[in-house]
Amino acid sequence: MTAGIRKAATGIEGFDELTLGGLPEGRPTLVCGSAGCGKTLFATTFLINGVREFGEPGVFVTFEERPGDIVENVSSLNFGLDELVAEGRMAFEHIAIDPRELAEAGDYDLEGLFLRLELAIDSVGAKRIVLDTIESLFSAFTNQAVLRAEIRRLFDWLKEKGLTAVITGERGDGALTRQGLEEYVSDCVILLDHRVNNQVSTRRLRIVKYRGTAHGTNEYPFLIGSDGFSVLPVSALGLTHKVSDERISTGIPDLDEMLSGGGFHRGSSILVSGVAGSGKSSIAASFLAATCQAGERALYFSFEESPPQTVRNMRSIGIDLQPCLDSGLLRMIASRPTFYSLEAHLAVMLHEVARFKPSLVVLDPISAFIDSGESLEVQSMLLRVIDYLKSNGTTGVFTHLSHVQGEAKTEAGLSSLMDAWILLLNRENNGEFNRELYLLKARGISHSNQVREFVMNERGISLLSPYLGETGALTGSARRAEEARERREEAARREEVEMAQRKLEQKRKRTLAQIQALEAELAADELEYSSATAAETRFREQAEFDVAEMARSRRA
Repeated sequence: MTAGIRKAATGIEGFDELTLGGLPEGRPTLVCGSAGCGKTLFATTFLINGVREFGEPGVFVTFEERPGDIVENVSSLNFGLDELVAEGRMAFEHIAIDPRELAEAGDYDLEGLFLRLELAIDSVGAKRIVLDTIESLFSAFTNQAVLRAEIRRLFDWLKEKGLTAVITGERGDGALTRQGLEEYVSDCVILLDHRVNNQVSTRRLRIVKYRGTAHGTNEYPFLIGSDGFSVLPVSALGLTHKVSDERISTGIPDLDEMLSGGGFHRGSSILVSGVAGSGKSSIAASFLAATCQAGERALYFSFEESPPQTVRNMRSIGIDLQPCLDSGLLRMIASRPTFYSLEAHLAVMLHEVARFKPSLVVLDPISAFIDSGESLEVQSMLLRVIDYLKSNGTTGVFTHLSHVQGEAKTEAGLSSLMDAWILLLNRENNGEFNRELYLLKARGISHSNQVREFVMNERGISLLSPYLGETGALTGSARRAEEARERREEAARREEVEMAQRKLEQKRKRTLAQIQALEAELAADELEYSSATAAETRFREQAEFDVAEMARSRRA
């Protein structure tokens, strides 16, 4: 809270951040704008949050609508006005003013109004009050001097009571209000704007003045949804992003392997771009499935297909997102880019992210916004999304449809803001298209620079290692044909080697046979020689015996 001025929190998401605490406590605030811009809802939210969240009873004074109509109008937001009134923590005061009766009387005094307001304030011990709308109260005044004096008197009375007041007013011609005086005596002036551009409506809020404190001065988109009034403080976002060394899986093992086996850093912004049919949504679905399988939440924004259609299509490539939806870990939101303005889309997306608190957010595709506004507006909107996700440590996956094959840029001009970029290519060759994946960049991660063939079938997504032929990298049927040719050549070479081996084996066998025959012949010759030698030996021995016998016979 800023020193020097006390503030009363409104409890309106985003608004208290812009005002550094809320509205000036004990002082009047003027909320002005054209019809249907949300003035009454802003005032009602301020009053109800004061009762429920901050224990400050309040009084709602209406000069136009009846209390029953106001209760019915906000019933869809589950505010429970009837319960607060029954509990004595909030009071309604309907003051009907007929200008014709005032004109007949010829005089006008606020004393009666003050008495009724004081009675209502005392009945609940109010700390907050809403006056809706001030034009009805001063519609009979024609004298500007008297009008100025009475308006100042009303504001001074509210200050004396120490009430934190919200006063609504219709926007005038050339001024913030019809009288053009309330803005000067108010301590805080908030302008709500509901404009239509290219048949698309946009609600924006601007803090025109705020005495005694700093505040945001830009225009901020705000959203009126099922949860009430919420403001997106876009200019409060800065380069205060969370950084994590933790890695998350892409759901594609081959892609994780290209990223040093670990996937992308948590909290990264990842761009997946390519022409139509290149597989962008399929990669995004892999991220979703991997996140849910890890027990974490994932949020998917689709701007082209309905959730049931996405679930059906992804099932054909082995990715079943239905269990993720049934478990509540996956939330899918589909809307046309032209359904809201860019600011409203931004507010809706960041509101859903803040409420669901996912670990992963997918926008599919961001190129759908190109025709919804000027390129700078689209870039600004997406930049705010990226900054918001980074500041919360949430991983973001953004798909982008390229109209030029292999174009290394995006119409939204966000490629330089991305931490990682997966580029998908469709190659035409031999009358067919084949998909390729190129990891263009991955900041802070050692990654492969090879082009991988991107294959999708009923078993899932796989990335085939690069195949380099004589004419370059080959994919699809050309790859298969080249592989078949090389297999045939290899088979022919193996057959030649086998034939030569068989011939050598046969020659070896013939040679061995010849060797065996020669050895057999040699063995026969050796045997014959041995027999002749043995006969000769026996002959000599016999001859020597005969000679010896003859000699003995002679001596005898």
